[in-house]
This record gives sequence, C-alpha cells and structure tokens, in this order.
Amino acid sequence: MSKIKVLHIIKSLGRGGAEMLLPETIAVHDQDTYEFHVLYFLPWKDQMVEAIQQARGVVTCFQATNNLRILLQVRKVIRYVQDHRIDVIHCHLPWAGFLGRILHRLTGVPVLYTEHNKQERYHVLTKTINRLSFNSQSAAIAVSDEVAASIHSNIHPAIPVITILNGVNVRRFQQRQEARQEIRKLLGVGEHDLVIGSIAVFRFQKRLDLWLEVFAELKKRFPQVKGVLVGDGPLKEQLLARRKELGLESAVLMPGLQTNTVEWLSAMDVYMMSSVFEGLPVALLEAMSCGLPVVCTNAGGTGEVIRDGVDGLLVPVEEPMQLLQPLSALVADAGLRQRMGEAARRRVVEAFSVDRMVGELEVLYNLFYGKTSS
Repeated sequence: MSKIKVLHIIKSLGRGGAEMLLPETIAVHDQDTYEFHVLYFLPWKDQMVEAIQQARGVVTCFQATNNLRILLQVRKVIRYVQDHRIDVIHCHLPWAGFLGRILHRLTGVPVLYTEHNKQERYHVLTKTINRLSFNSQSAAIAVSDEVAASIHSNIHPAIPVITILNGVNVRRFQQRQEARQEIRKLLGVGEHDLVIGSIAVFRFQKRLDLWLEVFAELKKRFPQVKGVLVGDGPLKEQLLARRKELGLESAVLMPGLQTNTVEWLSAMDVYMMSSVFEGLPVALLEAMSCGLPVVCTNAGGTGEVIRDGVDGLLVPVEEPMQLLQPLSALVADAGLRQRMGEAARRRVVEAFSVDRMVGELEVLYNLFYGKTSS
C-alpha cells in the first residue's frame, strides 16, 4: 500500500507555536503509513527547518516577501502537489489557509486548515477574507474549544469544525538536571535563587512589557529572584529599553532565540505568562510537561489547560498585575511549587500529549484520503 502524502503549508518556520508543532507531530506520526512535506515562504524565518528534516519531513521554501506574494505562488504550489502526488493538504495560520483554499478550488485536493487564534484577534482584512473563503476547504481544526466557538459565532461555517487540542512530547519535555545546572551557572543563579521565566515571540500578544513590570515588583519583595525571557521578535528593542528603565538589566536575562527550549525550561523554577490573547499556547504545555508551576493570565485556551488552583494559577487578562500575588505565594513556598509542578506535569501527560494529538490528526487524514473533489 502506498503512503498517504500530506503537505503542510505554513507562512514561516520560525519559533512560533504552530511552527514548533510541525517537527514534534511529524516525528510521532506512523511514517510507514504517512509521508510529510512542508512548504513555507519566508526564508529568513527558518529555525525549524532542520528539526523537520530530522523528523524525516521534506521541506521546501517558495520565497515570498509579503502576504500577497504568498498567494501568487499558487501555480508553483499546484505543480508541487501534482509532481509529488499529494493526497491531503494541511494549512496553518490565515495566509497559508487562504492559499490552501485556492488550491482546493483549483485542484480538488482535500484541504484541512488549523485555526490557532480567535477570529476577534485578527486584523479586519484577515478576518473578512477568512469569513468569505472559509467554506472553500474540506474541514477546519480548532486548537481549543474557545477557538472553535469563535469560528462558529463569527463565520457560521458550512464545513466541519473539529477541535484537536495542541499536544507536547511528554517524553522529551522533562526536567534535565545537568542542563539545569549549566544554564543556571550561565545565568549567575545562586543556590538559593529562584528563576522566573517565559518563552515567547516578542510581539504585542504576549504583553512582555507587563511581564517585566510584574517581575520588577516581585523582585522588590524577593531580591533572590532572577528572570529569563527566551525568544525574539519585533518588540525586542522596546523590551530591552523597558528592561533598562525598570533597572532589570542584571536581573532579567534575554538570551534571544534558543532551539534547546527544554534545557532553558529545566533551568526555571516558575513559568509566568502574561498574554492578552492565545489559542492554545505550546510553550505553556512544554513548561508544564517539564514540571514547572505556572502562573498565567486566563487568555484563550489557557483556561482549558489550567484548572485554577489545581494545575496552575490564573488571573484575569484585564488585571495582569494580579500575577504578582500567586507568584509571591510560589516564591515563598517551596512545597507549593513542588505540588503545583507535579500537578502540571500530570495534567499534560493525561490530556495534552502529542500522541493523542497525532492520533486524532491521523483519523482526519484517513477520512479525507482519496476524497479529491472534481
């Protein structure tokens, strides 16, 4: 029996949550049954290419400098689909989704689209194109129930919308003591210091300016805390300036993009997330899988992962400075940190493993395999 050939289409392969899921899922899929191809368009955002190739995915870049030029690649992509006899196309994020819908209309190849965000959070142009074109695909996948509800209330789709929660490789994302010691040494962290950390793309959604403000207040109460913000993005310079304004240059390390995220998570004692909106954040799942107690704003699918007071601690999105109180409780109580971290790990293992996610995706791939429309 020939393999089912799946083509993932995504705008870039930087270190965003959707991009990082590709090598994780491809590595877990049954590769005796499936063959995976990945197309992307922004060549300067290629951090995940090597990981996808190591997972035996075939990666190709059709260079485009802006969103419109992505759509203009349609003829090239059609040739790729035909030359490689692609059976199912799986698109991620809006502009890849728009391209996938054109492909579906022109080729009849089944197209699945994963929606990672609520419709309300998109630019009016993106939201309008999404609404007008949404039914020109085979099915949509929502990463959380809240994202699915947003699709239904804003688009009223005629196609199926299936919720498949994001997952994490719980075997890979575990605490690594040797890495913990090495990175804490790099950070200059003493034996009794506590590291508050986060991993994110530096953009407005993550509200890392507020993260720094909360940390500054925490440090006034607990001088032994250190901070680390792993990542990069368009707001890097503003965040560096804000760090300086708050007098945190020696207290908060910003090491840039890191591919070894499990090692940086291992160095942390508490994970803090200050987002104003989310789909279902992969970095949060990875932190929980590493046994970190988490304190987060209740943004998007975050509340579907964390049961407040059980697996982590939540505060309202509208009141991010309230993060200070649960953070203080965790810093002050080692027993609470241990109990909450163990509960976080259990929660991810039981409900958010990548194996569960991959199994549900394979059901969809099998369902649409061979259903090319005329």
